[in-house]
Amino acid sequence: MPDTPTVSAHGPISRPTPLRQAVYEALTELIINGSLTPGRHLVEAELAESLGVSRQPIREALQRLQTAGWVDLRPAQGAFVHSPTAQECAQLLSVRALLETHSARGAARHAQARDVARLWELQQTGLTALATGDARAIVEANAALHGHITLLSRNAVLAELIPQVDRRVRWYYMPIAKPRGRDAWNEHARIIEAIGEGAADRAEELMRRHTRNTTDFYCEQIAAVIGRDD
Repeated sequence: MPDTPTVSAHGPISRPTPLRQAVYEALTELIINGSLTPGRHLVEAELAESLGVSRQPIREALQRLQTAGWVDLRPAQGAFVHSPTAQECAQLLSVRALLETHSARGAARHAQARDVARLWELQQTGLTALATGDARAIVEANAALHGHITLLSRNAVLAELIPQVDRRVRWYYMPIAKPRGRDAWNEHARIIEAIGEGAADRAEELMRRHTRNTTDFYCEQIAAVIGRDD
């Protein structure tokens, strides 16, 4: 049986994940982390050389990425990284808000002192990333904090559903991570305080406001970009 590579977002892909899946995951991650920006033309030969593979798995991955909404294939023009719309953002983040508010309520009910201490550690990681202006680190820290709140909710259904939207949320959050950062992390602090006090209603409401603020901020940014392009 031939050897097959695993996903790597930088440089040649290593082994042993099936090639087509590894290429798909690598390109998805490059889109999420902003290495491949919205609207960018994706040239098969360039991507193949970057990942150390032939053009065939790149072509297959681009087809899958179009189906998943990460890429637009335009007749006679080629493949381009999808540019999210304000409507797409609002729809996804509204779903995320419903899930996250339930997570915050559950976390406030179940979190122990050591759990809250871990949330403060993750909060500090985010503040450190914010201070250095590292957008990718801010996004990863944000995802880690929200993910831990979900874990503390002790709700297996939420733990299964939230990761399904998390990758796209990270993608949307990347361009606003720094401008939204200070307000977002201040809001995180208040949510952690409510969780630590076992105040389920307050934790839920604070998370609802937090997700709404993020949605509004992102949609305002998208609207501003569209306005400049008109």
